[in-house]
Amino acid sequence: QVQLVESGGGLVQPGGSLRLSCAASGSLVKIWAMGYYRQAPGKQRELVATITDSGSTNYANSVKGRFTLSKDNAKSTVYLQMNSLSPEDTAVYYCNGRISTVQRLSPTDYWGQGTQVTVSS
Repeated sequence: QVQLVESGGGLVQPGGSLRLSCAASGSLVKIWAMGYYRQAPGKQRELVATITDSGSTNYANSVKGRFTLSKDNAKSTVYLQMNSLSPEDTAVYYCNGRISTVQRLSPTDYWGQGTQVTVSS
């Protein structure tokens, strides 16, 4: 029904920057919200940032001031600009979309495949 394709992960040095992208496709009716969650080894998955259809953003306290989530509605794509990266940001970053489709009109969460972000010197 929905595919969320992520890109942009990789290895970066502390203090560096990285930009993640997530593009939604499929039988989309409405994207209510999109964002990123991350999971580090041995830890629970946690919210990083979300953005609603209206443009309201929500950030984890740990990334406020460093990460910026934006969207391109025409492309059904969100971008996570990550600056001042720290080893603590190392995790698999999963794109999430709360989306209504032709087949399922009720808002449903979909997940991307995940992309590895490693911050290390």
